Amino acid sequence: MDFGFTREELRIIRPYNTPRKIQDFLDTIPMNFEREKPTSYSPRQVLREWRAHCIEGAALAAAMLRLAGWRPLVIDLRSIMRDFDHVVAVFQIDGCWGAISKTNHGVLRYREAIYKTVRELALSFFHEYFTDDGVKTLREYSRIVDLSRFDRTHWMTTENQLWDICAYIDAVRHYPILTRAQIARLRRADPIEREMGKLQEWSQARNQNDPIRLVK
Repeated sequence: MDFGFTREELRIIRPYNTPRKIQDFLDTIPMNFEREKPTSYSPRQVLREWRAHCIEGAALAAAMLRLAGWRPLVIDLRSIMRDFDHVVAVFQIDGCWGAISKTNHGVLRYREAIYKTVRELALSFFHEYFTDDGVKTLREYSRIVDLSRFDRTHWMTTENQLWDICAYIDAVRHYPILTRAQIARLRRADPIEREMGKLQEWSQARNQNDPIRLVK
């Protein structure tokens, strides 16, 4: 099935038919800094605009997984109010979970399919999920959301933005990863960790259509 993608769109994305290949493709797409207004691009719009932030990248990755015969699954990683949530596409190989991630940071990236549960997968993001002053902010992860539930809206190829999917992912059940006692005992990230956390892949100072990145 082509799920409504054009022949040209399929020519671009169909060769990326495994999670690691999809991650490689996602890494070539510049970061969407939403300079003009907030966006929630569909996979088709990402391919046309050639930029994406985390949930846009997750939706595109889920669509590409589906074209390759996988289920289009995502989860939400929820942080405290002073930080941002992060959405990733998830996949399962030999009973273990991995993740495809679009991020501008040096961490919070691809996860190999080595985690026995989605909770284990979510916890793998914990220690690198902190603010500039070192406060560790990851608190919850969502249940798995199968984006095929939105097929009636043609979410992969629609010219409408995916605000309904954003709202649904935010509203589904989330599971805490820490107790109050554990939160109270959290240590801030070390200064060297904070410095490394400042590393970004795409610069806001560059033209977003410029394919040159700051790091390889």
